Amino acid sequence: MSHPVSTASSSIESSKARFSHSADTLRDIAQDMLDYAKQRGATATSAEVSEGFGQSVTVRHNEVETIEYNRDKGLGITVYIGQRRGNASTSDFSRQAVRDTVDAALSIARYTAEDDCAGLPDADMLARDCPDLDLYHPWDLPVDDAIELARECEQAALARDKRINNSEGATVNVHEAHFVHANSQGFFGGYPTSRHSLSCAVIAGRDDAMERDYWYSVARDAGEILRADEVGRIAAERTVRRLNARKLNTMQVPVLFEAPIASSLLGHFVGAVSGGSLYRKSSFLLDQMDQPVFAPHINIEDVPDIRRGLASSPFDDEGVRVQKRRIVEGGVLRGYFLGSYSARKLGLRTTGNAGGNHNLILQSGKLDFAQLLKQMGRGLLVTELLGQGVNQVTGDYSRGAAGFWVEHGEIQYPVQEITIAGNLKDMYRNIVAVGNDVMVQGSRQCGSILVDGMTIAGR
Repeated sequence: MSHPVSTASSSIESSKARFSHSADTLRDIAQDMLDYAKQRGATATSAEVSEGFGQSVTVRHNEVETIEYNRDKGLGITVYIGQRRGNASTSDFSRQAVRDTVDAALSIARYTAEDDCAGLPDADMLARDCPDLDLYHPWDLPVDDAIELARECEQAALARDKRINNSEGATVNVHEAHFVHANSQGFFGGYPTSRHSLSCAVIAGRDDAMERDYWYSVARDAGEILRADEVGRIAAERTVRRLNARKLNTMQVPVLFEAPIASSLLGHFVGAVSGGSLYRKSSFLLDQMDQPVFAPHINIEDVPDIRRGLASSPFDDEGVRVQKRRIVEGGVLRGYFLGSYSARKLGLRTTGNAGGNHNLILQSGKLDFAQLLKQMGRGLLVTELLGQGVNQVTGDYSRGAAGFWVEHGEIQYPVQEITIAGNLKDMYRNIVAVGNDVMVQGSRQCGSILVDGMTIAGR
């Protein structure tokens, strides 16, 4: 059983037996909320009803450490009385609880100040056609099979190298959910989703010379998760290579961000060009539309319709239709991430990003990881970032880091207890190259990123 296998096809039909409430039931609850809110005086309403369940199994030292099951449900309603807004939620689906929740939202709205930017999305922006993006792949994984899968993963890691002498365990996660979003402008949309993962973390060395690292694989379809022995092997190799780490002197050198953490640089960018930061004037990229903010070879797209994509969706959190957009073109900023409210605050229209970015993809370059090391020549390869030392207002960047020192394009030895520092505005412009070693582990996808001229603060 070395590879997870998805045993059911992706379809709304296959979800019917998986959840306690059918999609029709969720729609009926949402419709009841809309009708009751209108009856009680709301001029506009949006509602969401959802249900999900999960299973998590962790094995440590070949013994079952935890088995967790969860089953959640909830509903939320936002009502408007003119331009006064109220919101309330509950996990109780009984008719009386639903109506009490609507009444609570209306009560809040009546005591809230008017906001000329409040309201539902413009009707012409709502999604009318919702394609099936193949986001639901149920995983019929009995707990005994999950235990064996986790054991295989951990055993592969422990057997990889004699220096690995402890484990934080291997974990198998299964998660499935479905929802309905509706509003008083006639929008109704919803679909089932899944997200499954396998992870492992181990420890090597002894006493003060111990090191820890991990690896994981995640996908909508369990059949696309890495083999259990492969996840364990990678976790082991990443851990052992960190042994006998040294410190560095303070210097200024190129820094290569390994692909799994390079996506964090995209995260800071998204935060800086999202509506809330922009209208509050708390962004280091304020008023930069149509200005160069990255190196000229950088292109970034927001792609909502990748089949089985981890951040794919046919509409955003407000029911607004989504579309593929070029956010950065030739280094120049071409788009923001806006929901309806933030768009109105800025005098713009929503971009279909209520809830954040979709699959954000940094266009890869031609170099693989080894070639990136060769291009860097001498510098720091960062494989772990620590702390939260990023100022979204100024762009100042200072984070603890660990990784490897590189000379002549070859890794020489591991390093730790260092800080890397710079300013994101300079870092983005100083991106020398982006690798083709793309890791798909979340909503932001990119290869390793080589940045010139960062400061390393060491001993």
